[in-house]
Amino acid sequence: MEAAFTAFANFMWGMPLVILLVGGGIFFVAYSRGLPYRHFKHALQILSGRYDHHDDEGDIPHAQALSTALSGTLGLGNIAGVALALTMGGPGAIFWMWVTAVIGVATKFYTCSLAVMFRGKDSIGRLQGGPMYVVREGLGKRWWPLAALFAVAGLMGTMPAFQVNQLVQIVRDVVAIPAGLASESNHFAFDLTLGLIIAALVLLVITGHVQRVGKVTLRMVPVMVLLYLGMTLLLLIQYLGEIPAALHLIVTDAFSGQAAAGGAIGTVILMGVRRGAFSNEAGIGTESMAHGAAKTKEPIREGLVAMMGPVIDTLLVCTCTALAILVTDAWQVDGSIDGVTLTARAFETAFPNVGAYLLVLVVALLSLSTVFTFWYYGSKCLGFLIGAQHQHHYIWIYATLVVLGSVVSLRAVVGLVDGLYATMAIPTMVSALLLAPRVNRAARDYFARHRNGDHKPASTNS
Repeated sequence: MEAAFTAFANFMWGMPLVILLVGGGIFFVAYSRGLPYRHFKHALQILSGRYDHHDDEGDIPHAQALSTALSGTLGLGNIAGVALALTMGGPGAIFWMWVTAVIGVATKFYTCSLAVMFRGKDSIGRLQGGPMYVVREGLGKRWWPLAALFAVAGLMGTMPAFQVNQLVQIVRDVVAIPAGLASESNHFAFDLTLGLIIAALVLLVITGHVQRVGKVTLRMVPVMVLLYLGMTLLLLIQYLGEIPAALHLIVTDAFSGQAAAGGAIGTVILMGVRRGAFSNEAGIGTESMAHGAAKTKEPIREGLVAMMGPVIDTLLVCTCTALAILVTDAWQVDGSIDGVTLTARAFETAFPNVGAYLLVLVVALLSLSTVFTFWYYGSKCLGFLIGAQHQHHYIWIYATLVVLGSVVSLRAVVGLVDGLYATMAIPTMVSALLLAPRVNRAARDYFARHRNGDHKPASTNS
């Protein structure tokens, strides 16, 4: 099974998909004439709540939409995913993760603007957003198979297996095995028990639907980002003299591939783009479902909020993780250590006896916030396919997947999820490229009104 899932992922993440994601992102940068990059200040003003209107259609305010989306992207892709990129693609893969993030700003601006622009009603009349609705409402019913492709891949690709698997792994390796609660050769019972506990916790949150998820993630995301950045900052200060060499290694290896498996530069690029997409989800489409729930009448406004994601997620958090692993030389292992345990080794090297335990806390926050958000994504995909009146049954399916994720192998999970992420990217990018002119027209109109003072803060306009 593991070999089959890995082969599926390798097939899907071929050069055609890299061209679609990276080439499509470059097209968005050029087609917009760099517009998203010129309006970060306005995006921050929107996030502050100045332009929130609580009577607008949608479920959650701008800030909660971003925190919900970030809780999906600021997950273990930033800790375990970066470690996987380093072990499978070498340091140069981090450079290509940066590339996906820079162009991902423009990609997210387009895909998330469209998620609000082409919201549609589900089978019970509730307004919904996401690539499947963008395809149906923006391209027409004859494109329905493309919408269904996203929904099927999204339903399976947003399963919580990777996050739960890595949370269980770090708790087992750092806490349970040293304490004698599990052994390296016999840990199934511990993994299953912890999986059941996580499933119960997840049920407590997700039974409150997206509003509760938004409120929980709004509190968790800033805490976990600040805690993790604080830890990595202390580590990097300790290894300050090693940072220039680490950055040089990232850049040079990006174009040589010497540290990658097989020494092929193609491996470096593919792994960097693959892990970058898993990290910030630009062009994948999952984050569009969160931003499509925002309370706003202005699609461009939500696109501006969404474009902050790759900057926070990949350029900031993932870079901190990569440097932490590189400067401590934790990445130069024999291959038996993988994923989140590799990152734990870096922190344990810098902070003996306490670093790994601190990372356990961060991983718990990161993985749980992602698990909460992925339930929302999966239920929306199921509702699109079989009717929103039936999507509440997904809660129990999801809880079961949480338990299964705690006991399956890491490589099997990574292979399956990577392949499904690639599948989701196809309808997301195709629809965004075809509908890009609509975003440009809306952007011109939005900023013309903004310059004329038509967009006043909510306190003076509601």
